[in-house]
Amino acid sequence: MIDEPLDRLRAAARRTRELALDRGATGVGHEDADDDAGTIGTDGALGFDPFPLLEALHRHRVRAVVIGQVAGIMHGSAELTGDLDLLWDGRPAHAPALAGAFASVGARLADETGGPLPLHPDSLLRPKTHFTSPGAGGDCCTPALPWGGLRVGECLDRALTATGPGGLEVHYVSREDLIRMRRALGRPKDLRRAAELEA
Repeated sequence: MIDEPLDRLRAAARRTRELALDRGATGVGHEDADDDAGTIGTDGALGFDPFPLLEALHRHRVRAVVIGQVAGIMHGSAELTGDLDLLWDGRPAHAPALAGAFASVGARLADETGGPLPLHPDSLLRPKTHFTSPGAGGDCCTPALPWGGLRVGECLDRALTATGPGGLEVHYVSREDLIRMRRALGRPKDLRRAAELEA
């Protein structure tokens, strides 16, 4: 029985890679994911491994909080995902460390239309920045992103921390806040996953 949040995430990422092993790239990115199936059906599932980026965030002492379905998995959700979504405080003083973490894993940044952005701290001050890196892509969000009236900045203060080998620390949104986020977004996959977390 797997009980630890990071063990659950490692097992889920491994299953995702195994399921996607025989599937070729389709050109469908996480921003084009089906509202019911989620990103497990996108190219993000190919080789999905969020740990290199999570380890880089830890090394650069970035307090970015994991949200989305990776957080759901850490709380025990059985549904797999192919992307990694992050929430950070959006303060300019913290942006250089975040940019350094992304640079250290060879990430690329893009705006919400998919237009490329320089890997510079200023690019991360937007409400939402897309990123792709070897192993994981997703959204890097700040509290400025509208979230259906939910004050997501407060979720940062209530976030949990999972500790792994070598002292790795991964911050992730609380189950209650993740349920609120899911219900605020209201897509079929969000409502289904909110109900799973409540159960």
